[in-house]
Amino acid sequence: MKKLFALLLVLALALSALTLASAEEKTVIRYSKSQGPYSELFEDGIIPILEAQGYTFEVVEASDLLVADKMLEDGDVDVNVEQHTAYIETFFNANNNGHLVGISPIPTVPAGIFSARHASLDEVADGMTIAVVNDASNMARCLLILQKIGWVKFDENVDITAVTPDDIVENPYNLEIIPMLNVNIPTSLADYDFGLITGSIVWNAREIVDPSSALAQEDVLPHLILQVTVKEQDAETAWAKAIVDAYHSAEFKAYMDEHNTGMWYVPEELFAGLAE
Repeated sequence: MKKLFALLLVLALALSALTLASAEEKTVIRYSKSQGPYSELFEDGIIPILEAQGYTFEVVEASDLLVADKMLEDGDVDVNVEQHTAYIETFFNANNNGHLVGISPIPTVPAGIFSARHASLDEVADGMTIAVVNDASNMARCLLILQKIGWVKFDENVDITAVTPDDIVENPYNLEIIPMLNVNIPTSLADYDFGLITGSIVWNAREIVDPSSALAQEDVLPHLILQVTVKEQDAETAWAKAIVDAYHSAEFKAYMDEHNTGMWYVPEELFAGLAE
């Protein structure tokens, strides 16, 4: 029995070592793709860099980010590039006993304020209606735009990552703030005086809402910068580090220099180590 137990232990350790080695040596990377700019940027700007290093890619379509994260958690894909730290930590991991981590910042499309009725923020008037995103992490970023442009004010002691309309202490224009589903705001923009929309939603609805028509954009806070996202156990694998390195590379900087027309916010740390 002791010999059998020892043999089983050796086999288990060998299998564990083989699994770890396999993860480190992985060359076929599966990524989930939801509709939006971030997967497109990954496909156009990052995958060619990694293919030149011998990696190949398989895409798995996802109907939305929650589905994409569940596939990542379950091991059906290896990586996605469509969410910020706030969503990873306070929404997915917290509500799904998840183990996802962000391993590198990536370019991000800021949220902005748009209008189909008004050409300028100066047209704000008493009692106007403002549509904002209704999920917690993105609602806060939209409401902070209203504070940035001087339309509302929050208690200085409030957690700015989690503000809601209830945290407003000054509303000089008596604005009516109406939370609604993010994807519905572009198609409903004419029903409200102004609408606050996150970057990926604007991108998806760009035939309806011109991304360049934003009347103001958010100051992108650290927890709202998009991330390369993997399972925690994969964060130090060679393939994950290769993805990170590609985002920080001179080749990707050249791609962004050529293709960024002002829509993308590029974190300073992304290219900080590169010579000018």
